[in-house]
Amino acid sequence: MSRDVLKAISIDRSSTPNEREAILTQTQSSATKKTCQRGSIVMRTVSRRMVDLAQSEIRAMTQACASMKGLNMAQGVCDTAVPPIVLEGAEKAIRDGHNVYTRFDGVPELRQAIADKLAHYNGIEADPETQITVSAGATGAFHCACEALLDLGDEVILFEPYYQYHISALRAVEAVAVVVKMRTPKWTFDQAQLEETVTPKTKAIVVNSPGNPSGKIFSRTELEALADFACRHDLFVLTDEIYEYFLYDGRRHVSMASLPNMAERTVTIGGYSKTFSVTGWRIGYSMAAPPWTRAIGAMNDLLYVCAPAPLQIGVARGIRELPDDFYGILARDYQQKRDRFCSALAKAGLVPSIPEGAYYVLADVSRLPGDTGKARAMYLLEKTGVAGVPGEAFFSGAAGANFVRFSYAKTDSDLDEACRRLTQTDF
Repeated sequence: MSRDVLKAISIDRSSTPNEREAILTQTQSSATKKTCQRGSIVMRTVSRRMVDLAQSEIRAMTQACASMKGLNMAQGVCDTAVPPIVLEGAEKAIRDGHNVYTRFDGVPELRQAIADKLAHYNGIEADPETQITVSAGATGAFHCACEALLDLGDEVILFEPYYQYHISALRAVEAVAVVVKMRTPKWTFDQAQLEETVTPKTKAIVVNSPGNPSGKIFSRTELEALADFACRHDLFVLTDEIYEYFLYDGRRHVSMASLPNMAERTVTIGGYSKTFSVTGWRIGYSMAAPPWTRAIGAMNDLLYVCAPAPLQIGVARGIRELPDDFYGILARDYQQKRDRFCSALAKAGLVPSIPEGAYYVLADVSRLPGDTGKARAMYLLEKTGVAGVPGEAFFSGAAGANFVRFSYAKTDSDLDEACRRLTQTDF
């Protein structure tokens, strides 16, 4: 593929779809013509869906940060220590020869460990043989669910601010994302607006709790209202619960599938990339009713074959053997990180929206120079060496220009340095 076409694919997401398509068409017309041996002109192009699948701003800011040798608070890489028992489990599995393909839906010990955890922590009963699919991270599990359950033109409701990869996965399968805007400071939504989004094409709703990037935790009351909404309109519910243990100020996690009448229509998605600080291992899962699991598993087999075998075993050991207080300590430690970083943001005049969970914070950067979130994020990076993600990655409208998302899943030394840089800079 030519550099011009690759450049077109990586164009700024702040451009409009029409602008991106025009650039793609222009570069393809000049770069992909080739005369075959018979003398005719052959036109090779990338898929039209690539117009809406430009590089993630999260990745883009990570690369910009690396080029400036800055502090990467943009990507939730989770720099904190891995529990030793998880590492030991993976190391032993490698030495014991668990280095070949597993079954497409994961090794039996991990599926059983997930089923036991779902019953113990989430209040969900799941058969590890017919309802659980281990995948390439929670993002991989979400993509498989979209491929398996959605058709061209199906509409899927998301709450804004949304996770950029959810939008990208929907676009990749040519579904249509329909946004319901949440309101600051608590990121609440309007039930009437939610009802107005429903059309005959609506097939699913995405619930991300605790949320990325907002840190919102949907209350039981909100989830019950969404459950009633999904039942009345016969919708799938795709839940992203990857941050289920990152809970602050005494809050508790409630899984949608644990509510009455919701197990059959809910695809519960989770993983251990964040909880065990192994984001590079790509171990996630989905849990759903058997008919949906069969389709999701078939897609997982097609896209990924299986998750890494020895790493599955390491995660399984962590789930089985780490005590409950490990998760309580995790929440406490991250609440302290949240408080320190949000205090620094406030002191710097970048007012934070205090997260209830997960490990991201949206900060108001409207006072910084620039007309876009990207311009303001780059100004901040150049001025302080601290990288965040422009708000346009998480908002569909103009509101995104006022926000930058930061991840505080950092070591204490890096977090302290980020706080120092922010508070000692004169903006």
